[in-house]
Amino acid sequence: MKKHIIAIGGGGFGRNNSSNLIENYILNLSGKDCPKICFIPTATGDNDSYIVRFYSIFTRLNCIPSHIEFFKRTIDIHKHIMKQDVVFVGGGNTKSMLAIWKEWGMSSLLKDAYNDGVILSGVSAGAICWFTSGITDSWESELKILPCLDIIKATCCPHYDEEPSRIPYVEKTLLEERITSCICIEGGSAIHFIDGKPFKNISFKNNKNTYNVFVENKRIVESPFETIQL
Repeated sequence: MKKHIIAIGGGGFGRNNSSNLIENYILNLSGKDCPKICFIPTATGDNDSYIVRFYSIFTRLNCIPSHIEFFKRTIDIHKHIMKQDVVFVGGGNTKSMLAIWKEWGMSSLLKDAYNDGVILSGVSAGAICWFTSGITDSWESELKILPCLDIIKATCCPHYDEEPSRIPYVEKTLLEERITSCICIEGGSAIHFIDGKPFKNISFKNNKNTYNVFVENKRIVESPFETIQL
């Protein structure tokens, strides 16, 4: 049994111009004709319009969609998650999301689901949450490095080419030796991990890339991962 994580740097069904390419890629990994996929929109405070967008896309795809809310009456999360083929975590405030998950036991539950073969995926906050740490804009004043779930032993930065503060911040933290490397994901791309190791960059828009960014001889190096173009 292979274990999969797909971390999306930006884009997908949360944007109006979604092509459904990355969504279908994730669903197809299950190997099932009609996989069960659960959306977790905690990072937006279970925003209603985000949930509606999820269903507007996934009810048209070959899957059985559902979602979990923590700001209304909450279902039996253990029973529900362990029945899923795919979990998709939405974007938003990563720090607040992780705090709520901890209270509900969701953090350990997602690790159990991963070890049981449930495919973990998500965008932005839903991308960095799987890593040891992530570069987040949960604070309005500045980007920060946030400890995350530590399933993937690395630091991650989404929106690498979409937000102008991202590249300078990554470079600064690397040169200050606060981190040794960073997996940086452009919008329109995702990094697919199999059994905890990077497999391929999955580009679903305009030849976008994911990079392993590190310092070599006191210079910043961006090393792109091999790409599958959808």
